[in-house]
Amino acid sequence: MKRILITGASRGIGRAIAETLAAPETTLLLHGRDEAALAEVKAAVESCGAHAVLLRADLTKPEEIARLTEAAGGEPLHALINNAGIAVVKPLDGVSLEEWQRTLAINVTAPFLLTQKLAPAMRAGSSIVNILSVAAKTGFPGWGAYCMSKFALEGWSQSAREELRSRGIRVINIYPAATSTEIWNSVAGEWPREKMMAAEDVAEAVSYALSRPAQILVENITLGSVSGAL
Repeated sequence: MKRILITGASRGIGRAIAETLAAPETTLLLHGRDEAALAEVKAAVESCGAHAVLLRADLTKPEEIARLTEAAGGEPLHALINNAGIAVVKPLDGVSLEEWQRTLAINVTAPFLLTQKLAPAMRAGSSIVNILSVAAKTGFPGWGAYCMSKFALEGWSQSAREELRSRGIRVINIYPAATSTEIWNSVAGEWPREKMMAAEDVAEAVSYALSRPAQILVENITLGSVSGAL
């Protein structure tokens, strides 16, 4: 039985990953904060034969992350997918310290803590998947807090990969360009949603990387739209 933990699984890319990976003999540990949305995802993946466990936690709070890892860590994970993230899109002088720290907590500290607590029990052939962004490689005006967090996650991921390589644990980084999800509803401005990738496109990349033989590491996958949107 495969056990896969997906953070931010209630919508967007996280939900698409859950539905793509849903299959018999698979237990999906679905993290989120929206209980109703998580219930919908649970029903969807169980219709595909998977078993789903719902895990609610606020990733800004280390004590709740500790409860999450305790609930998820009864048996080794086949994959930990660090997908949850937020985007604060404001000019340099408009980002508050609270927004900066919240971005860092969810986008960087949570993946660090989850990996630190869960990786020791993971076996050779297991994988840690980090959903980054093209913003982990290029800065964009108005996206300073978000880019900071993705650049930080990129550096940490590379180090974690080298530490875990000798144990046969793969660290896989996915770098999507703009993806049409609900996150854009809270971003000021006009954005060409019709030119963006779908969440399912990112999910397929995750599925492909996880499906490779245990000795094969697909380290980095960068995804973008041929339209060039962001």
